[in-house]
Amino acid sequence: MKNLIYILLASLLMSCGSKPLELNIMSYNIRYDNPEDSLNNWQYRKDVAAKIIKTKDIDIVGTQEVLHNQLVDLQERLSEYTAIGVGRQDGKEQGEYSALFYKKDRFTEISSGYFWLSETPEVAGSKGWDGACERIATWAILKDKKTGKEVFAINTHLDHVGKMARQEGVTLLLTKAAELSKGLPIIMTGDFNATPDSEVIKHVTNTSLKEHLINAKDIALEFSGTEWTFHDFGKIPVEKRDYIDYIFVSNTIETDKFEVLPEKLDGVFLSDHVPVVAKIKVN
Repeated sequence: MKNLIYILLASLLMSCGSKPLELNIMSYNIRYDNPEDSLNNWQYRKDVAAKIIKTKDIDIVGTQEVLHNQLVDLQERLSEYTAIGVGRQDGKEQGEYSALFYKKDRFTEISSGYFWLSETPEVAGSKGWDGACERIATWAILKDKKTGKEVFAINTHLDHVGKMARQEGVTLLLTKAAELSKGLPIIMTGDFNATPDSEVIKHVTNTSLKEHLINAKDIALEFSGTEWTFHDFGKIPVEKRDYIDYIFVSNTIETDKFEVLPEKLDGVFLSDHVPVVAKIKVN
């Protein structure tokens, strides 16, 4: 009888331990604080930028084009989140951040860091290959406080000019993610400045590569939204808009739902991009 009880308890514990970790993930290019944006300037958008993250109940969000004053604005409005990142120009506060935000009551940060997308990734402010700008990736290993499960999140913004910088950049990203994740499930967010049919994105999802990742949008059980993410504050004709913002995951992760969000919230443009959101299960 005792043996039966022990077996039942063990089975119960195993079933509890195998419960998937459900997360809401967002990739969001917030558009840098540019005075030339007129009524679409950050000062008019900062409240809705924070509100959309709360409204969608996001657990981890990868942001791009975040200047230091914008990071401060978001931290003030998202007090329930912890932000990780540094400015790409000096590894401190200068230049755009590719900051990761995560819910502080949900996760324990095990480790985190950043590297530059260049031939010298550990050199602050280094510019890679034919890139027009410094590019940086921010990563973290996060442990869910309830389940004890850990995930590796990494966020970046590829160059908008250099073709080689994008190609070599994704090679470095995949290599580094495989190394730094230590076998954990990987979530990669970012503005890749590349369309789904480009060699850049095909490289990320190339199944012949051990370190390849999967486009969460492609495996979603449910999809809503547009087939584009960049609209330049509505200036680009719909038929000419490109899909360049992504959430990639490793093959142990399922995507229940994927959303490309609307351009506006409360009548205000969220950015010159639209955020993308994936509801995922980490098995």
